[in-house]
Amino acid sequence: MPAALPISEVDVSCFAHATEDETKVLHAVRRLLPPMCIESISFMKSKAQGHHGNPIVTFEAKIKEKSIVKAVVETLASNLNPMDKETLMNEVSMHVEKGSFYLRLDKQAAFEGEFRLAQADPIRVRLRFKKNRLEDIVEICREIGMLPQ
Repeated sequence: MPAALPISEVDVSCFAHATEDETKVLHAVRRLLPPMCIESISFMKSKAQGHHGNPIVTFEAKIKEKSIVKAVVETLASNLNPMDKETLMNEVSMHVEKGSFYLRLDKQAAFEGEFRLAQADPIRVRLRFKKNRLEDIVEICREIGMLPQ
């Protein structure tokens, strides 16, 4: 992994629906973070309403501290399975926009400590890069192990 990581920020967010236990949802999100950084990452909680008037709670964290950003990226890169990395590579243009790389991770799998891509009701992770070109982001993601070589 490069010494000076070209990622300026990591955003992590997810929803807790009315049928879900907020504590368990937050626990699932924290399972995706490096254990030594959990105390340093605070989640903002906000309330919203779903399409049918159902209550939804949103948890969001913006991580800007360089050492924590690096630890989070290393944790994600080392725990994503090779098949998911291949999927990300094959669909990379769908995951990169305006200098950001987006991941959607399975909330249920995260609760069990597994890192797995998902589309429905995911934990969203956004890596904000200091560069905007798709080619640069792909190259950096390969260097850090987020994408296959």
